[in-house]
Amino acid sequence: MLKSIDHLLNADVLWALRAMGHGDDVVLCDTNFPADSVARQTAIGELLRIDGVNAPRVARAVLSVMPLDSFVEHPARRMEVVGKPAEIPAVQQEVQAEIDKAEGRSWPMGSVERYAFYDLARKAYCVIATGETRFYGCFVFKKGVIPPKTPQG
Repeated sequence: MLKSIDHLLNADVLWALRAMGHGDDVVLCDTNFPADSVARQTAIGELLRIDGVNAPRVARAVLSVMPLDSFVEHPARRMEVVGKPAEIPAVQQEVQAEIDKAEGRSWPMGSVERYAFYDLARKAYCVIATGETRFYGCFVFKKGVIPPKTPQG
């Protein structure tokens, strides 16, 4: 255990989040997503896991250490419901609440059509498989920056 680090963030996930640069994407996916085959095509080439925990809780852990990219309109995106792109299921509403809490403001997610989401995920830095069993519990977060601290006096 480490002080001030969410206990869900295992060594592999922490390494990946730290290694990512500004503008890199991390995918959080549900249990139905083709996580392993997609992860093999990402920058790190292997699947990361936070098992047994739902997507909102994993989002909270990730966003506790990773800023979202303020240079883009939608640094957080969700997979659209097939045939109902405007529908926002409960799991997506819950992740939206975690984003807003972490960022201290309302910052609505963008949406991505299912197959376009798969293509986007293959280009990501990494994929983190969650224990989310609800449909459409798949998200992409774009990493932002942490500004330098101003010198004191």
